[in-house]
This record gives sequence, structure tokens and C-alpha cells, in this order.
Amino acid sequence: MNLVRKPHLKNLPLLLHFLLFLLHFHFLCSYGYYYTTQPLRCTDTSRVCTSFLAFKPRPNQTLALVQSMFDVLPNDVTVEEGMGGYIFIRKNCSCAAGMKKYVSNTTFTVKSSEGFVDDLVMKAYDGLSLWPNTSRRRAKNGAVIAVRLFCGCSSGPWNYMVSYVMREGDSVASLASRFGVSMDSIEMLNGIKNPDNVTVGSLYYIPLNSVPGEPYSLKNDTSSAPIPAPSIDTHSDIRIDAIEVENPVVFTFEEIFSSTDGFSDSNLLGNGTYGSVYYGFLRDQEVAIKRMTATKTKEFLAEMKVLCKVHHANLVELIGYAASHDELFLIYEYAQKGSLGSHFHDTQTKGSSSLSWIMRVQIALDAARGLEYIHEHTKTHYVHRDIKTSNILLDASFRAKISDFGLAKLVGKVNEGEIKCTKVVGTYGYLAPEYLSNGFATTKSDVYAFGIVLFEIISGKGATIRTEGTVTKNPERRSLASIMLAALRNSPDSMSMSSLRDHIDPNMMDLYPHDCVFKMGILAKQCVDDDPILRPDMKQVVISLSQILLSSIEWEATLAGNSQVFSGLVQGR
Repeated sequence: MNLVRKPHLKNLPLLLHFLLFLLHFHFLCSYGYYYTTQPLRCTDTSRVCTSFLAFKPRPNQTLALVQSMFDVLPNDVTVEEGMGGYIFIRKNCSCAAGMKKYVSNTTFTVKSSEGFVDDLVMKAYDGLSLWPNTSRRRAKNGAVIAVRLFCGCSSGPWNYMVSYVMREGDSVASLASRFGVSMDSIEMLNGIKNPDNVTVGSLYYIPLNSVPGEPYSLKNDTSSAPIPAPSIDTHSDIRIDAIEVENPVVFTFEEIFSSTDGFSDSNLLGNGTYGSVYYGFLRDQEVAIKRMTATKTKEFLAEMKVLCKVHHANLVELIGYAASHDELFLIYEYAQKGSLGSHFHDTQTKGSSSLSWIMRVQIALDAARGLEYIHEHTKTHYVHRDIKTSNILLDASFRAKISDFGLAKLVGKVNEGEIKCTKVVGTYGYLAPEYLSNGFATTKSDVYAFGIVLFEIISGKGATIRTEGTVTKNPERRSLASIMLAALRNSPDSMSMSSLRDHIDPNMMDLYPHDCVFKMGILAKQCVDDDPILRPDMKQVVISLSQILLSSIEWEATLAGNSQVFSGLVQGR
């Protein structure tokens, strides 16, 4: 009699799954990525704070790569003093509504087609990330993964928290000495009962009262020299050579004329408020050239003053300038995909390249980051005063950059937020009510205009719409804001949004997550509140859009490639 029992075939998949789990567990333990850390609990889902993550880059992880991984700017990175090799990354930390735990959001672009996504993410972030929600997907080069990072907001006497992964040789005593805090504060914050019993590879929180590290010094960071002044009519009382700028290139009129084929119509990209914009090929690179008359010296100088001092991935880059006896020229990087507005309102562009929902959210987030930067993170703060979809440009990867700073005004210090304007400027449909009534331009005026942009992203319609008259048959113009606000009033939640659905861009062909569209609609509604005090600032807008993008990427991942919407168009990180 054969007493050896044969394994049942139906249990084979379960057995294989278990074996894969053991191999995966062994991988994590061998690299030190197995830990029991849980995010800090929270209750106030409206709370946002500044936190820091301690990260030790590998030799192949450059500053640019770290910025991309953590979705930060160079001035968000500080360096630990001494030879520890750590950097500290400043991130906004918020209380996630569904989890009721503190996390910070970012995205990770897979650079390999080998292995599993979660393994690559855990290894890249070296214990600073939560387990990614990817259901053990195989890696695919170019895929974008939503990642949540450990962070914390202090509810005690400290100003900041640092997320730190314990290494071999670390102890509570060494961390206390290293960060200049007491052992008691680390033990109390982390619930450590025995300071000699800490786990290598687990994450701990370090309380701090000051920003850790020193500013990251960029190589070749040399002081800039004033640029020579082009020949502008002497009636102007502003001199270009008085502007402190960072090495823009001075081009000759002959170069400009040749690169645009003599300003031919075939090179004309569009006409703006203050001049025409031409495509050019100048010194081996594609450029956009704004052509203005010498009477527009004020606007010319305004753009020079801002763009020569302010540099950000989501602001159009000024390359140089040129001038003749009666014309002025500004030369910018070229945006291959045109303006955001052209994809909604230009019949030729609109039919050829419909923007998916994910692309729209990414574009909104990019533009929000650029606006937040000039509002809060520059040495002197600015109000743009002309935010609209035609001033949001898209590069070859559909990443957004804010352009046209001809109306930008200096705000000054943080508490000097209002500018009295002798003349209201901007574009009808985007102008905040308080700016129209009293001429005060503030950062909240830009927030209002950005809310209109969000409504356009949802609806695909312009800031003003021609509708049939309610009293007469003559057409009348209505603001998009009034139409969308009415639709939101009749859509109490994402499950009952039939009224809002009537105003969602049909070019998306119903391929969008309803809850995310609804959340963006509510965010836009907050941005266009009649009371500027009640509008969010751009920092809050960036956080909200980051969460919407995270949810949208997770929604797209659930489609598992069975839909054309899974297009991989969210690239570039």
C-alpha cells in the first residue's frame, strides 16, 4: 500500500505563492528593509506641517535624482555637517484622511524591467517609504508608482520631526548626541521602553526645534555679473544693466531675424497681450521668441527682473534677450506641446491630442508648484497677475511651466501681501472680485485665477462661455465659475454628481475616477471663494493636488492595462 500522499494540484498555486513570499521576505531581510514601523496616528485631517526625512544617497543617486524621487526643489535639501553622508529632505506632511496617519506623498519612476515594483521602491527609499500598494506587480521601465513616505507633525514642544532609519552602530544615545536633543525626548516620542533595544532597519522619529543640516551648495554656483544694456530709447527711466541677473545670453538682431526665417508666418506661434511669439532655432536649440515694440519696455523689464532671478522646473526658463532700435526680444525655452489652453480651445490641437485625466492632474500640480514657488519660496515674493491656461505651457513630456511674467509684481516680505494697482490688468474671467473692485493684487488673486484654470481642466471649456440668453434669444456671456459652482451645488458628493458630470470634458470619454474629479471641483470652488481670506494658499493647493494625483494613479493602476487609459503618459520624474 502506498502511504505517500500526493499533493493536490489545486493547492499548487497557493504553495507557489507561499514560496514566493518566503523568497521576498528573505530579500527584504537581506537588504535590511523588513521593519515593523507604522506611521504616526493623527486625527486632524486638515493639518499640514513641515517635516524632514534623513536619507543617505548612494553614489549613483545624484541631487537631481533625489529631487525627482522625493519631489522636492534644491533648496528643500540640506546636508549633515561632518562626514556622515546624510542629507535632510524637507517635505510637507499631512494627515491622510483614509488612514488617519501622517504621510507625505511622492511618485517614483521605475528605471528597470527586472524584479518587482515594491522591491525597487523599498530599496530606493531605504526604509523611508510605506509598503507600496502595487499587488506585487512586475517592474516595467517608465512606470510611475505612487509612494507614501513616513513623516510626522509635532503635537508637543518641538517644531519639526525627522524620519530616521536606524543603522548598524546607531543607538538612542548616539542619535541624541548627533541631533542635539535629549534621549528622553526620542524615547517618549517613539514609545521606547528600553533604549538598548532598538531595531536596525526600523524607522524612528527625532524631534527638533531647528532645521537640520546646512544648505546644499551647488557646484559652479558663481555670482552673476550685470548684463550689458541693449540700445533702448533713452526716454525710458529704467536701465536693464541695473538688474541683477544670472547670465542670460545676449543675442543680435540678425540672429533673431535669421532663426525665425525673417519672422515668417509659418514660424508664428501666437499673439499675446504684449507681443507676438515666434518659433526659432537659435545656436543649436529650439526657442520661443517674444517680439515686442520698444514702447513695451516696462513689460520687457518686468519679465527680465523675474525670470533672471527666479528658476524652477515649473517656470518657463529665460535663455536671453536681444534689442534693436525699435524692438525688444525675449528668448525662452521652447514648449513643444504648446499651451494648455490650446489643447482645450484650439480646434486643430484639441482634435489631435486629447489630454487624459492623469495628464490633467499632473499639469495642474506642475502649475501649482510653479505658482507656489514665486509666492513663497523666492527671496522676494511675486504675484503673477495673469494666470490662465494660455500662460501654462507644456513641454515634450506634457509637463507644465508657467509663462508670461510681463504683469508680475513684487510682493515683498511675507506680511506685505497687497499691491495697489493704478490699473486693473489681466484677463476677464480670471480676475478676482476684490481685484476688480479695489485694485488690490495679492497672492490670493492668483489663487482665484488658478481656481478658474482647474475648472477649465475639468470641463475643457473657456473662462467665459457664450450661452443662449434666458430672457432674449440673443447669446450672452457667462463666467465658467458661475456655471461650475452651480453644478457643484447640485452635486453634494462624488456619488451624486450628475449635475457636475454634465460639465466634464467629453474628450475624456468617461475615463476618470469620479471621486478625484469631484475633489478637484471642490478645490477649485475653494480657490474662487468671494472672500480671499477663505481661499487656500498655493501650498495647500499643491498638497491637495498631490493627493488627487496619488489617488488617480492608484485608480489607473486598478485598470491593470485593460483600458486604453493606461497609457504611461505620466512620465518625467
